[in-house]
Amino acid sequence: MKKVAIVLVIITIASKFFGFFREITLSYFYGVSSESDAYITALTIPSVIFAFVGAGLATTFIPIHNSVLTEKGTNAANAFTSKVVNIITGISTAIIFLIFIFTKEIVRLFAYGFDNETMSLAVQFTRIISLSIYFIGIGYVFKSLLQIKNNFVIPAIVGFPYNFIVIISIIASTNWDILILPLGTFIAMSLETIFLFPSIIKSGYKHRLDFKIDDDIKKMFFLSIPVILGTSVNQVNKLVDRTLASQISVGGISALNYASRLNNFVQGVFVVSVVAVMYPAISKLAAENNIKELKKVLSESIIGVTLLLVPLTVGAMIFSREIVVLLFGRGAFDQTAIDMTSVSLFYYSIGMPAFGIRDVLARVFYSVKDTKTPTINAGIGMALNIILNIILSQYLGIGGLALATSIVGIFITILMFATLRRKIGPLGIKSMGLKFLKILAASLIMGFIAYISYEYIKNFLSPNISIVISIIGGALIYFVIIYFMKIDDVDVLVNQFKRKLAERKKAI
Repeated sequence: MKKVAIVLVIITIASKFFGFFREITLSYFYGVSSESDAYITALTIPSVIFAFVGAGLATTFIPIHNSVLTEKGTNAANAFTSKVVNIITGISTAIIFLIFIFTKEIVRLFAYGFDNETMSLAVQFTRIISLSIYFIGIGYVFKSLLQIKNNFVIPAIVGFPYNFIVIISIIASTNWDILILPLGTFIAMSLETIFLFPSIIKSGYKHRLDFKIDDDIKKMFFLSIPVILGTSVNQVNKLVDRTLASQISVGGISALNYASRLNNFVQGVFVVSVVAVMYPAISKLAAENNIKELKKVLSESIIGVTLLLVPLTVGAMIFSREIVVLLFGRGAFDQTAIDMTSVSLFYYSIGMPAFGIRDVLARVFYSVKDTKTPTINAGIGMALNIILNIILSQYLGIGGLALATSIVGIFITILMFATLRRKIGPLGIKSMGLKFLKILAASLIMGFIAYISYEYIKNFLSPNISIVISIIGGALIYFVIIYFMKIDDVDVLVNQFKRKLAERKKAI
């Protein structure tokens, strides 16, 4: 199981790199333009609308399926899966029907500020991409079914062909017809699910046309409600951000998207590794009611996240413009695009550590079987985000939307600390705070040295090469400073990685 977990982490990180390269390709050919705004909006609409149902299914299908399998056997479990697929297909049909009838109204809800030309393009894109809702829904069920069968690799790798096809579609659309872009995306999203079919058939699943809503189906949808409510909060935040961005400037949605993707990419690569290690351990300790040890693992995990994200935050804030130029500054990504995206990245970076810590804290709530508290906190965050979005966008434009997201992330993280403390007792916040200050001090020293180095090196080398050298040098300096600061949790993490490496060598 440990080997599978390691493989999944590697696949996930590789997939995120490939996905980020897809964003770079989009920025190269379309920059921040009305076309990219229309495409990103059309891509967002089906995922936001169906995320409510999909997230609930992904969370509740597995435990209900396992219960049916244990109590009633394989045939009953297959029948249950068939009913879920059939019902989801029916729901998908209804959603697509509504999208086709009210396309313009739905697009306006997501991007109120579009002019007539961009609106017309977004409507065409949305109608094509929305057909993929059929495959998105079935994909949620089949991925969960394969995980039940202990097949974790296939669901993890289907993102690779998706990204490859979308990249080809982006390039082809600039040479022939722009409608190739949404059409290629629809094909990519469809194939992402179709690629699961051989493994599904091999697992022994046989589909039946049964639409009967029995007690197991009712139970699954009832259990999905809290998850759907929690997911809806995140989607409403995304909707508000996109709508306001469309009113601020042409390309506003695209600039916000590129900066957000970069921020999420960093979170995904660096936080996923820490969470993958800590979640099973915390779940086990929670089941054993070993709260003392759970708090210790929690502290180590939080310090592990801040150890990685605080220096990244400092670096992203100091070099926001240089990083955007390095990653996106070519092709159709012009000076205006660089300005808008770098401002967004600067303000998103402020909340980077908070979002990482929030993910860790959320896993603790899930481990102690409390899904209600994170949902309530998310609801509070949604209300605050809407208020701050409206206020800050008036003064900072696109940057105000990003800053609002960061402020809400910090607020929710503090709120989660407070609610978790009431639930399981003192968390050692004072001790963690002192360690955080050490990490922050090391990060600021690193940032200062990296900035001075960059200003000096760019006199002799190109800006892109200079920023890469400065970032690598800064990272080395940071870890040297951290090592000599003798932070207990850092020593524990270093020893754990050394032990894992030794185990890996023995296995080989």
